[in-house]
Amino acid sequence: MFLQPSTALFSLLLLKLSGPSIALPTEQIPLQNGASDNIQAVRTELIKAEIIPTVVDDFLPSLTLSVSWSKKEVQLGNTIKPKHVQDAPSITLHDETSPDSHATSNLTYVVTLTDPDAPSRDNPKWSEMCHWIVANVSLSQDKYSIFPIPFINLEEMNKVGEGLDEVMEWKPPGPPPKTGKHRYVFLVYAPRNGTQEPLHLTKPKDRQHWGTGEERGGVREWAKENELVPVGANFMYSLNKKQ
Repeated sequence: MFLQPSTALFSLLLLKLSGPSIALPTEQIPLQNGASDNIQAVRTELIKAEIIPTVVDDFLPSLTLSVSWSKKEVQLGNTIKPKHVQDAPSITLHDETSPDSHATSNLTYVVTLTDPDAPSRDNPKWSEMCHWIVANVSLSQDKYSIFPIPFINLEEMNKVGEGLDEVMEWKPPGPPPKTGKHRYVFLVYAPRNGTQEPLHLTKPKDRQHWGTGEERGGVREWAKENELVPVGANFMYSLNKKQ
């Protein structure tokens, strides 16, 4: 069975071979057993959680994303209490397309956090809620796997205040009482044209609906506006203790 890679994945592969001037191709090609188990597992979990296609269009990731705090780490659908995620997390990106498992791209990336379940999954009238946009995220040079437990080199982590550019400051997840579990979705984006120049991203006018004014308006519309394509993802659940 062949998997169709995302246009973003194919673009990143071309960039490695031909340099930063290559734009995205208009057609996709079959990927024969070339996708690592890590990125296939990410896509599978995104579909199970209905993040694909509710939050983001179907895509095959090319990066794995680690998100962690001092005591907790996001692991593709684990549940973390709001009290553990009050501060902005540390993030690590690993390039799954590099044959020697070491990052070779000079691209920088954008990481976002969105809540499609505001105020609840059954009543998403505030959805999506923008919780974070951070740019200038670089790739780690260390190999790790997101399954079952990532290996993280703390010295290599991207942190706010250490080179990251917060387009929208961190808003801690705070699901209201009696609204069940919320999906908090971290998405990694790359520039559609493969540029290595600094990105000039728009800041949403409001967190609710990502400033679109439309119910379920969210990160997908913002990414299109800024000519970004998804290349990685991770997510967690969180809920208020009062249910």
